[in-house]
Amino acid sequence: MTSDDLHDDASPEPVDLSMLDVHVPDGVPDAEALARTTDVGIVAHPDDLELVLLPAVAACVADPQRWFCGIVCTDGAGSVRAGTAADLDDAALVAVRRAEQLAAADLGGYGAVIQLAWSSASARTDVTGLVDALEPILRLCRAVNLWTHDLADAHATHVAVGLAAVLAARRLPMPDRPVRAVGVEGWRSLDWLPAQHRVVLDTSDAVALGRDLAAVFPSQLGAGKRYDLAAEGRRVANATFAEPRAVDAVDQAALAMDLTPVVRNESIDPHQFVAGALVQFADETTARLRAVSPAT
Repeated sequence: MTSDDLHDDASPEPVDLSMLDVHVPDGVPDAEALARTTDVGIVAHPDDLELVLLPAVAACVADPQRWFCGIVCTDGAGSVRAGTAADLDDAALVAVRRAEQLAAADLGGYGAVIQLAWSSASARTDVTGLVDALEPILRLCRAVNLWTHDLADAHATHVAVGLAAVLAARRLPMPDRPVRAVGVEGWRSLDWLPAQHRVVLDTSDAVALGRDLAAVFPSQLGAGKRYDLAAEGRRVANATFAEPRAVDAVDQAALAMDLTPVVRNESIDPHQFVAGALVQFADETTARLRAVSPAT
């Protein structure tokens, strides 16, 4: 599938920012906030920016020349309900999760956060529509770095949003496209991914930031899903299990799929890209097993 499969060559209508749920923590005008973006993160749910894209947030916190714009595509109404969220109906839970996301943007010093508030079902079944919604925002941001979900994620909504992010970026003129794009692991680890497709993102200096950002989402952490502990535990595991014959190079790391080739080259089909990585993983795994198998 190429970007041409989803749109014609006409430029989209300019986005009316007054019609979007845009929050700018430092109060500059919305258009100015988007125009300064260097790093754009496109995720499925409230808290994915913080739990999945922590490396992006941390990179922008560490560098005053970088600005992070987060785009959250769905409203989070379908999340597990327990604890403080046990008795909330959909509308109340959406309001709580929206407020949590705004608080996280303030804490993380984001350049902006945009909440599209789609239902998860709509995001999964109307990727074309989601691409249409994302494209004009990306044209305003013109970010250097694109961060999203990896295309081998086990969560269907994550995959839909990651694919929409890639296809929306491919609609931009080449000079305006991100020069780097990564899909960070979420509902499936990426330690299996062949080295040529895998990006290691050092989060050793973001431990406190990650904990603080995750704590802003009590509706999730108190609902029987300790995403904060799981996400940090995975980052520690990635660092330790990266290399069996050497001391750890970093304390924590997130793993990502390098999506730069897919964003920069329309001839690369996203489905074939992932399928190729899976075939390579299978080949590497069976070759390793074969190498230690006794002769028969």
